Amino acid sequence: MPRPLATRAPAKINLTLHVLGRRADGYHELESLVAFAGTGDDLSLEPGDALGLAVRGPTATLAGSGDGNLVLKAARLLAERVEGLRTGTFHLVKRLPVAAGIGGGSSDAAAALRLLARLNGLPLSDPALREAARLTGADVPVCLEPRARMMRGAGEFVGPPVRLPRLHAVLVNPRVPVETPRVFRELGLRSGRAAEGAAHPELGGMSAPALLDALKAARNDLEPPARRLEPLVGEALERIRATAGCRLARMSGSGATVFGLYGDRPAAEAAAAAIRSGRPDWWVRATILR
Repeated sequence: MPRPLATRAPAKINLTLHVLGRRADGYHELESLVAFAGTGDDLSLEPGDALGLAVRGPTATLAGSGDGNLVLKAARLLAERVEGLRTGTFHLVKRLPVAAGIGGGSSDAAAALRLLARLNGLPLSDPALREAARLTGADVPVCLEPRARMMRGAGEFVGPPVRLPRLHAVLVNPRVPVETPRVFRELGLRSGRAAEGAAHPELGGMSAPALLDALKAARNDLEPPARRLEPLVGEALERIRATAGCRLARMSGSGATVFGLYGDRPAAEAAAAAIRSGRPDWWVRATILR
């Protein structure tokens, strides 16, 4: 019996995000340790003659099901590169917040490419698949095989998997969209200029306590400009820092989602409950990062 054409599109969390500079082509040079959460969207593919997309779930309206959805963009880009590509109708259950700095749309697109690869007998290393991922969006290549790894450049350079311990986390989104281009503009780096800041620490192959200590020496350079643009990012960070057992609080991506890291599952779940009690209108999830 064939395996069902279904997969999870997990939330992508930037444990670190160093901006090294702005290239002459206008793109920013980044260095980021990316991990993936136990929470995410779900995507399935019903093979058929025509490409289509149906979206449901708590954040379906914001995600949309039209041509702007990255699932369709990724599928069309792959179809342009693989003659006779079999497609069909995608069914997306959208749970992650949109424009939230956790790669929801990018992870959905990568999940679509994984399903198309399975349907067509393509390896994930196929050059056409990799090219379609790159052209779909900067975060799609790192989401194609969702395991912790370093991401560099403007997202086009993806390193080998990094062995991380299980990290107990709380994800918090204050339900305000933050536009990535605005955050980079607020950062204020001119084309061709290098950024200041300490080098990215070496991470991976550590125990959870050692990794937490090492992560404190890193940063997210987009956090200050995002906080200036959207004060709720700062409030969310402060609420996480005020919870018992919080080891580290940081923003993911360009925001507005922030995360806290904890020593064990009960601490993370208690923190999520405390934040949810104070801000019942926010999106809050206790999860595992790996």
